Amino acid sequence: MAAVRRASRHLDADAGLTVSFEFFPPKTQEMEATLWRSIERLAPLSPAFVSVTYGAGGSTRERTHATLKRILAETDLTPAAHLTCVAATRAEVDAVVRAYHDTGIRHIVALRGDPAGGVGTAYEPTPGGYPYAADLVAGIKRQYPAMEVSVAAYVERHPESPDWQSELDNLKRKVDAGADRAITQFFFDNDLYDAYRERLAAQRIDIPVVPGIVPVTNFAHTARFAAKAGASVPAWLAQRFEGLDDDPGTRQLVAAAVASEQVLDLVDRGVTDFHFYTMNRADLVFAICHLLGLRPAKPTTAEAAA
Repeated sequence: MAAVRRASRHLDADAGLTVSFEFFPPKTQEMEATLWRSIERLAPLSPAFVSVTYGAGGSTRERTHATLKRILAETDLTPAAHLTCVAATRAEVDAVVRAYHDTGIRHIVALRGDPAGGVGTAYEPTPGGYPYAADLVAGIKRQYPAMEVSVAAYVERHPESPDWQSELDNLKRKVDAGADRAITQFFFDNDLYDAYRERLAAQRIDIPVVPGIVPVTNFAHTARFAAKAGASVPAWLAQRFEGLDDDPGTRQLVAAAVASEQVLDLVDRGVTDFHFYTMNRADLVFAICHLLGLRPAKPTTAEAAA
C-alpha cells in the first residue's frame, strides 16, 4: 500500500491541526435525532466550522435552512451553508445569500451543483441563474465582500473535466472570483493529493486546499458514490472490506483503521487541516480526531461549578 505510509509522529493537542465537519439535513425525525447526536458528539472538538449540504429541491433547501438556524441557536459552532447554482435564478440565489447573512451566517460553500436531472446527466445552467461556481462566488462577494467562501476541488478531476488544464483553469476562475479556500472531493490515495498540490503550485494557485476525508462506514455504498464522483477506489481498500458485509462490528474497526492511517499519513506529509464528510455519523470521526490529538475542551473551574 504505497499510497499510505505508517505515521510515526507523536501527535498532541499542540500539533496545530484544525478540522471541520460536514452534515446533511435530515429527512425524518429519526434522522434528525441521529444528526443532533452527531453534532453533540463532535462539537466539543471545537471544529473550525461545520457545513450543511444543500439540494436543488425546495424541501431540501428548507431543511438546510432549519438545520443551520438550529446550529446557530443551540450551539457555539460556526456554521457554513452550502449553496448551488441549480434550479434558481440569480435573484433567488442572492435572496438566499441575504437570508443567510441576516441570520448570522458568514461562510458559504459555493458549488455548481449536480445536474437537475441527476448525476450522470448533462449539466445545463439555469436560465437567469449563475451558470457556474465561479459566477456564484463572484455574486456572493459582490453582495458581501467579507463573506468567507469555500469551493470544491477535485484531486482526480471532476468527472466532466476533459483534461487537467480545464480542471485547473476552473479552480483558478473560482479563486480569481474571491474563493478563500477549496475543499477536495474525498480520495483514498494520498499520492494523488500530493500530485494535485504540485499541479496547483505550477499554476500558482495558492489558496488552502483542504483534504476531504470520508470514513467508510459502508464500503458498497462508498464505492458506488465514488464511481459517480470520479474518485478511484484502490484494490487494497476493497480487500480490506472483503467478506465483511454481514460483520458490522469488524467492518467498523477496519473503517477506523483505514481512515486513521490515511489522516496520520497526511499529517506526516505536512497537512494541518482536514474536512470530514461525517455522513451524520460521529463515532468514527471522533475516533480519528482523537488519534490526531484533538480532545474535547475541558471546562473551566467556573463552568464546572455552574
